[in-house]
Amino acid sequence: MKSLSEIDTTSKRASKAIGFSWGVAEEIGKSVRLLELFGLEGIKTLNRYYNLKIKEKFENLELINKNNISKKYPYCPIILGISFLDQIRNLEKFEIITFNKISFPLLVLPFLSRSSEIIGKKINISFEKTEFLLNFNVNISSNLLNKNCPDIANNVEIKIIDNKDNFLEQDWKSLYKLSEETFVEETDSSKKGAAGAGLTDND
Repeated sequence: MKSLSEIDTTSKRASKAIGFSWGVAEEIGKSVRLLELFGLEGIKTLNRYYNLKIKEKFENLELINKNNISKKYPYCPIILGISFLDQIRNLEKFEIITFNKISFPLLVLPFLSRSSEIIGKKINISFEKTEFLLNFNVNISSNLLNKNCPDIANNVEIKIIDNKDNFLEQDWKSLYKLSEETFVEETDSSKKGAAGAGLTDND
């Protein structure tokens, strides 16, 4: 089994060989490593993309707006991902961002995952019947279990999800009330044993 370090290094070198700068290649290496760490097909997808990139054209999107429409070719997932990561503080205000066509969308996910960690919010990406949820760069969940991610994603929607409790207030109150049974009433003995300077000063 290949180590994550080998995956990172080989992806980086292959990316440089295909024409990306070393700086971009570094980001690609980290991203493919992250995909493989989360059990997604990073190496396989990157290899397929590079085989196609030699003969096909893709559009680079460097400045992301609320609604993005490619002029002719599908967006390059690498440049789009890096742009998203670089601009996440500004993109956060949009809440919903759309793209008409992205090639190999799986390669965008690690950039969204890292963006999620930066802003401290979950990010959801959906297209057609496929959906991914990026959770603070801790994990990626999806409804695509045991299915291949499409090579082209049409009508892509990315949502920045505001933080909120995943439970009702009544459930919280009920659980908190139960937790109160562990509270210990303060006694003279517990006061003396509490943190801070005791009865003896060693200075």
